[in-house]
Amino acid sequence: MTYCLGMLLDAGLVMMADTRTNAGVDNFSCYRKLHTLAEAPDRQIFACTSGSLSVTQSVIGLLNEGLPSHDGTDGIRHLDSVPTMFRAAHLVGEAVQVVRNAMDPALAPHDISTSVSLLLGGRVGTEAPRLFLIYSAGNFIECQPESPFFQIGETKYGRPILDRGLNCMTPLPLAVKLAFLSFDSTMRSNLGVARPIDLMVMPKDNRQPVLTRRIQPDDTYFNELSLEWAKALAKAALTIPNPPFLPEG
Repeated sequence: MTYCLGMLLDAGLVMMADTRTNAGVDNFSCYRKLHTLAEAPDRQIFACTSGSLSVTQSVIGLLNEGLPSHDGTDGIRHLDSVPTMFRAAHLVGEAVQVVRNAMDPALAPHDISTSVSLLLGGRVGTEAPRLFLIYSAGNFIECQPESPFFQIGETKYGRPILDRGLNCMTPLPLAVKLAFLSFDSTMRSNLGVARPIDLMVMPKDNRQPVLTRRIQPDDTYFNELSLEWAKALAKAALTIPNPPFLPEG
């Protein structure tokens, strides 16, 4: 199982992904799911991946090597040459289609799914950070201020805190805190999601550095946040009046 989260805010972009994968109840492994696809003075592009590990690794590998040119020449198309993040989303979607079309004939007879989804975020040139959700068919949608986050993987447990607490004007420190709480709630309810968690924070101001960090199981801040959140929830439940239709006891 996987949980990945991307948040596009007025203040910048936040992306997070856990690292746990499993091929059965007793076969858990750790793989990076937040990938750096391009890093140069004029572009920083990241992707979170969910779904079949063999497919997502092949997609990332194909993007790193480049896709053949459409005109039949020997030209190779890379993310380091796309002019915008929109074109980057097109190229990633095409890579998903190429890999799935190659794998489906061999895997479908064995009922092995090639379904995947990706969060693609970053900036190219002087444009502000952008965030896209790329579906298994290679099509995609772009994050908008009215709904400033995308989730893929195990999404249901971590969504309520985002629906209640996040909007496009949320500052980056609070957004990261809400993201941590979203992951904490997911890990409490699904053992298929676990630390380490990879984090990327890209401020809107391109003069500020991009922060990347891995949150390990012994991370002091995350552990304290989890404990304080549990205490705060318990205290809030006690301060809310009891249902008036039940006797006190």
